[in-house]
Amino acid sequence: MTLEEATAKAESRQVHLIVPGSVNHYETLHGGMALNWMDEVAFITATRFSRQKFVTVSMDKTDFKRPVPGGCIAEIVGKIESVGKSSLKVKVSIFIERMDVRGQELAVEGYITMVAIDEEKRSTPIKLPY
Repeated sequence: MTLEEATAKAESRQVHLIVPGSVNHYETLHGGMALNWMDEVAFITATRFSRQKFVTVSMDKTDFKRPVPGGCIAEIVGKIESVGKSSLKVKVSIFIERMDVRGQELAVEGYITMVAIDEEKRSTPIKLPY
């Protein structure tokens, strides 16, 4: 398996309906909820890549490009952006779909760095899946 094939197989997706419990007083998705979902998808993506234990070490530039309104569908997509010795970077995007309109719009995009850890919770080299 090549690096490209391994990164493609690691791609992860979650879909959420934006309901009243996840919105703020403007009836848009709470930023903290969006970041939580993004972190979870980054973890799943990293784990799928090498089947090791990972922890989040940084959430890099995250852009909230448009509000995520209540009542819409949000799809969170994680893709491996780069792989280092013991860490990897995952690009995570949130796309929104309105109930009455076909297609998706990019709403949030950010980069999350995950580091592989061993049994003692120390960083360890990433085992490449190929």
